[in-house]
Amino acid sequence: MAKGYLVSCVRKVIDTSKLDAYRKLAGPAMMAAGGRFIVRSDPTITYESGLDERTVIIEFDSVEAAIAAHDGAAYQEALKALDGGVERDMRVVEGLE
Repeated sequence: MAKGYLVSCVRKVIDTSKLDAYRKLAGPAMMAAGGRFIVRSDPTITYESGLDERTVIIEFDSVEAAIAAHDGAAYQEALKALDGGVERDMRVVEGLE
């Protein structure tokens, strides 16, 4: 079964206090759901039309597990804490088998 990856790129931080509150809840929620952080940093360098955005990639055992982690109660609480504190792009993608 292919792994699932939750990928998030932060375009703009609007409220750092909301982002800090979110981080305290989101990381533990994702790890409790089986997620493993494999990237959590700003780009070292960008190419082509790349954007200089903080990128987070969390690996899960499956796409279904990644979706369940995002939709789960613990992560939804983190999203309430974030409450518009950032503009970002987030998606779940399937890894190669």
